[in-house]
Amino acid sequence: MEVNLSEDQIQMANQARRFFENLMPMEYVRSMLEDPRGYTDPVWNKMAEMGWMGMCLPEAYGGLGLGLLDLSVVLEEMGRAVAPGPFFSTVLLAAEALVQAGTEEQKNRYLPLIASGTLLGSLALHEPEGGADPGYVRMPARPRAGGYTLSGTKLFVPDAHTAQILVCVARAGGMRRKEGGLALFVLKTETPGLTTRLLPTMDGTRKLCAVDFKRVKVQPEDVLGDLTNGQETLERVLQKAAVGLSAECVGGAQKAMEIATEYAKVRVQFDQPIGSFQSIKHRCAQMFVEVESARSVLYWAAWAQDHGDPMEAALSSSVAKVYCSEAYRNTCASAIQVLGGTGFSWEHDIHLYLKRAKANEVALGDPVYHRERIVRLLAG
Repeated sequence: MEVNLSEDQIQMANQARRFFENLMPMEYVRSMLEDPRGYTDPVWNKMAEMGWMGMCLPEAYGGLGLGLLDLSVVLEEMGRAVAPGPFFSTVLLAAEALVQAGTEEQKNRYLPLIASGTLLGSLALHEPEGGADPGYVRMPARPRAGGYTLSGTKLFVPDAHTAQILVCVARAGGMRRKEGGLALFVLKTETPGLTTRLLPTMDGTRKLCAVDFKRVKVQPEDVLGDLTNGQETLERVLQKAAVGLSAECVGGAQKAMEIATEYAKVRVQFDQPIGSFQSIKHRCAQMFVEVESARSVLYWAAWAQDHGDPMEAALSSSVAKVYCSEAYRNTCASAIQVLGGTGFSWEHDIHLYLKRAKANEVALGDPVYHRERIVRLLAG
């Protein structure tokens, strides 16, 4: 694989950085913390004009047909800016599920609208008594005349309150966990019986919701793929989404490191910059090692999703999620130590990065879950 970014990818990254510096400064990010929607239409529409919503979508459906590595360089810049909004839920969850398993009719109906930025979506997976493993899904898809009925609650659904469609994971045919039977359904959030409510979160830049299903009726044409391949589709979607989160982590860690090192150059103690002290120098050096190592793991994982074999794609995704999320959290913690009393002020931007780091660390499976997954994959 080619480790270095191409000229086009470097240009995309630079363009994205200018975009977020101009349209998503920290004043905008802080204003979105208290905004119920979590984004504004003008900024979202500008992002759509950049073509980011359709980067990884096939050209036949209005996308650019690029790979996950191309998207990752943009996601790095999003992480660097702690960008709020429903980009992750729409592009890496809902759209990817449609690409992986949707029928031609479903793809033609939804993907062009997602690519243009006019349709938002999300993935409803987690349940009150479950963990990150999709095997914990209990919501039944009960057959009825002319379709299915969904009843239950999904938790921690990103941006469901602003989404127009949800990809819902349910267990078809009343099958128990050991029997498989996971199925994916795509349904509109205006469907009768479906309600959403915002949940309190630590990271206010990414809104999470509870979604209640009360005898929600879905049609056979709303099944993504068929009732037997939901598990495989979901695994591929979550693998790519984990790499996307890892890209955010690398960008955020890079910015946290820059905040700390710049402060170490200008903060003077005992008539010299604190960056001249051995303890500070070593801490900054360790941040650099972790950030650069995380970036290398990220690029491997992103490349493997599009070009590697299934084993490499699965393994690299979990490795990236573990390493990049822990590197982000460690870098933010070290940055606060370097900043000293300044870093312990809630008004400092470093806390936005620390909150995003902690939220990303547990999203889509925490490091413990992914380490166990790595062991299972290596054991065959």
